[in-house]
Amino acid sequence: MTCPAAGRVHLPAPGSSSSAVLHRMGIMSIQIAPSILSADFCNLERDLKAISNADLVHVDVMDHHFVPNLTLGEPIVKRICEVTDLPVDVHLMIEDPDRWAPEYAKLGAASVSFHMGATHAPVRLARQLRDMGCKACFAVRPAEPVEPIFDILDEFDMVLIMTVEPGFGGQKFLDNQMGKVRRLRDEITRRGLDTHIQVDGGVSSKTAHIVADAGADVLVAGSAVYGAEDPAAAIESIREKAQAAYRA
Repeated sequence: MTCPAAGRVHLPAPGSSSSAVLHRMGIMSIQIAPSILSADFCNLERDLKAISNADLVHVDVMDHHFVPNLTLGEPIVKRICEVTDLPVDVHLMIEDPDRWAPEYAKLGAASVSFHMGATHAPVRLARQLRDMGCKACFAVRPAEPVEPIFDILDEFDMVLIMTVEPGFGGQKFLDNQMGKVRRLRDEITRRGLDTHIQVDGGVSSKTAHIVADAGADVLVAGSAVYGAEDPAAAIESIREKAQAAYRA
């Protein structure tokens, strides 16, 4: 671990005794959330087992209205929750999340993200999810500013910053979103909150250090994991590079 004055720390692997010390210091350990959007849907249980060393499994739900793509819905999410030991992190890219987000919480999702531009009552929805024992997460698209949610940050367990346009996997990483991540991290730190910052889009072993240096501590990776010959090794590579670069 480097000098605190430098603002950079080298984080140990999740679950280690050093990780617990860092948590007490208010420093978050890096979490990796592989996205099954890049998995083989005909062999989904196999591909879930291939990422058993991850921290979360990220599930993108798209309705072909809010975004121009259609993926999967409640029956498959329910089955994923039943067959994996990992916490299921559902990202709703759908219209009317006020109605549907609680349904995914009922299915067993550990966390549900919904978009700024889709919800009518974000605070009410966040409180409803939390009352159900599900983490509430707010998602922000590339063209949306993050500052409007500063006043309600304490209502959310995590903020998801999209580093690609939502709707399709395999897009090029938008490094122009890192200023947004850093402003959000600085606000979280200033207020002493425990809010996580998740980054989704173009994350790989080549970009992990960039998002971690900006202050993100939950990294979603799809094609970088499932496109690798060894998904578990790809997860460890991304985690290692992010841990080395993380700056609170």
